[in-house]
Amino acid sequence: MRHLMIGFAIAAVVSAVGCGKDDKSSAERDAEMKKVLQQGADAEKKMYEGMQKGVENIEKKVQDQKSK
Repeated sequence: MRHLMIGFAIAAVVSAVGCGKDDKSSAERDAEMKKVLQQGADAEKKMYEGMQKGVENIEKKVQDQKSK
């Protein structure tokens, strides 16, 4: 999960550095970088929640198997 967040952070830094000199202000670049990092964090959170739900489903199936 941390790898995903690190990957998004690296991509954001590379895209910011790779832009070179353009018409965007540093505030716009900072806002864009924050947006990309937030998207990475949201994706990681969704992945974690999905894994958690999967574990709960497996635990429920095991409980059902034991009660039979």
